[in-house]
Amino acid sequence: MEAVYRNHGETVSSTSESEWNRVLNQLKGEVGETAFRSWLRPISVQRVDGDQAVIAAPTRFLRDWVATHYADRLLALWRAENQRVTRLSIVVSAPAAPALAVADEADGFRRPGSEPAAALDAADDKAQLSAPLDPRFTFANFVVGKPNELAHAAARRVAEACADPAHIVPFNPLFLYGGVGLGKTHLMHAIAWHVRQHACDRKVIYLSAEKFMYQFIRALRFKSTMDFKEQFRSVDLLMIDDVQFISGKDSTQEEFFHTFNALVDQNRQIVISADKSPSDLEGLEERMRSRLGWGLVADLHPTTYELRLGILHSKAEQAGIRIPQKVMEFLAHKITSNVRELEGALNRIAAHMQLVGRDITLESAQEVLHDLLRSNMRRVTIDEIQRRVAEHYNIRLSEMTSDRRARAVARPRQVAMYLAKQLTTRSLPEIGRKFGGRDHTTVMHAVRKIEELMLTDAGLAEDVELLRRMLQS
Repeated sequence: MEAVYRNHGETVSSTSESEWNRVLNQLKGEVGETAFRSWLRPISVQRVDGDQAVIAAPTRFLRDWVATHYADRLLALWRAENQRVTRLSIVVSAPAAPALAVADEADGFRRPGSEPAAALDAADDKAQLSAPLDPRFTFANFVVGKPNELAHAAARRVAEACADPAHIVPFNPLFLYGGVGLGKTHLMHAIAWHVRQHACDRKVIYLSAEKFMYQFIRALRFKSTMDFKEQFRSVDLLMIDDVQFISGKDSTQEEFFHTFNALVDQNRQIVISADKSPSDLEGLEERMRSRLGWGLVADLHPTTYELRLGILHSKAEQAGIRIPQKVMEFLAHKITSNVRELEGALNRIAAHMQLVGRDITLESAQEVLHDLLRSNMRRVTIDEIQRRVAEHYNIRLSEMTSDRRARAVARPRQVAMYLAKQLTTRSLPEIGRKFGGRDHTTVMHAVRKIEELMLTDAGLAEDVELLRRMLQS
């Protein structure tokens, strides 16, 4: 008499179970250990009715994946074992705990029955996957300039596509990269806000790569990897920040790779950020770098003076504070590292105004920000002076060494010579050579001329003082 036992609430013959095990072993050899563990090991045979074999998956997501990727091969292998089987059905049925316990015991995990009660409660508690969004980080508050216009346009296109009922993915993934504080996270939050406001039914997950890894490790610990897969692979929009964090972490990369492929196959949008381009990320597998570069790669360049000034005006307007224009220009010229540092400087100045009750001037701004300015201190060079002055007066840098005598060019050139004499240890002949091979007497004349004009021209005096502070601080 053929032995039978209970599995998933159904009676399964030992013959059917043996056939299924042989099918699985053969397919495992074809697809490899990793794919087998992820997709096939959780599947179990439910019954064989005449010409139809029925297998059970623990979740709908896993059922759909197996049906799409492995059903034909499973049927072919089963027919080789049992010629009467000509159809294969995959149903959803929660697996029994003992079966999972035996499978996971080999991986070094404890059996579910031996887990502490607190651990089981933690496993049952669905953690909030998506990180909170900053309400300030919207498209309306993002200042666009040449260094970030491509990334901004791409982010808007993705947000609008994800919010559209037709949901046609423009490029997948969108990969944003750039240095610290250049706006990557701002754009990702803006995408999420736009989608939530215009298509609240869309499932959106935004989180850091570090939290993705934490969730994956947690799923392994509590034997809930299938729940993890279904949570991440059933979203409409997945955004992973600072993906460079998973460099060198092979298991997390493997899971992220499969998640990436699953979402792309389902035409779901992925947005990723990093500090480097995909090709420059070290510690990532070649196939992972290749996948990350599939869609559109958009970089955010370091900010320009104009963009920094625009950001300062935008931040000041949002905060409802009034900062003198000369102070704004000073900050935009001096703090060039990143937007976060720039915003931090503005916040410190605003706090000083509100708490101390004094108006902000160039002198007080320099005093309040002395440590920040000192961290960026460097030795002043004539090249730097020429560049700063040309930028301030909106003339070409080449005009500093040209023979043009038009006042719009000659006056900035004299200002640069004056500052070179005041801020460097170069001799007059050395300064003259740096300004197109001019004689030392020309430099002396320029210095005296600027000194005289500063006594009568308040606007010129302010310009020279602003330039001196930006170069010297």
